[in-house]
Amino acid sequence: ETRALVKKVETEIGPIAFVNYNIGAQVGNRTLSETSYRIFESAWRMGSLGAFAIAKEVSPYMIKRGGGTIIYTSSTSAYRGNPGQHAHTAAMGGRNNLAQSLSAELNPQGIHVVHVNLDGIVRAPETSFKLLSRGNEDTFQKFLDNRLSTENILEPNDIANTYFHLHMQPKGTWTQDLDLRPWKTNAWWMSK
Repeated sequence: ETRALVKKVETEIGPIAFVNYNIGAQVGNRTLSETSYRIFESAWRMGSLGAFAIAKEVSPYMIKRGGGTIIYTSSTSAYRGNPGQHAHTAAMGGRNNLAQSLSAELNPQGIHVVHVNLDGIVRAPETSFKLLSRGNEDTFQKFLDNRLSTENILEPNDIANTYFHLHMQPKGTWTQDLDLRPWKTNAWWMSK
């Protein structure tokens, strides 16, 4: 349970100054007829309800201390739908809108809320690579090593550095919504 976890961290480890909610809610590529209510609800629980729960439980501690940062990692699906991505798109769209609502309420209380769209492939073998490789991880990894340099893939360390920058931003220049993408690719709205 989120409440118990937040309380445990606060009491046993120390004050929570920064939260990154990064549960993907990717439930696979399914047509509408293949998307069951259970699958759709599962994606919503991961993508939107969980995002709500972390803000609800951590924000009272942050408000009491006068500040903190909550970053919601999201995807292009927060802005546009794709065939077979109904559940994921609804979950990420909900996360995006939730972040906007939370920003409006929590920013004046010193909590920086940011929605970050990772618009591209992240070099993370345990997540996107497995989804894209479809059981051919070794072959797909060789393809990536040959085709994807650090110029056209999102590197985890670079994402982390950006998140640290967001956390350290002065209140007068808080970012609310941010797209991160490799420089050699177009933004989703510029893609054909």
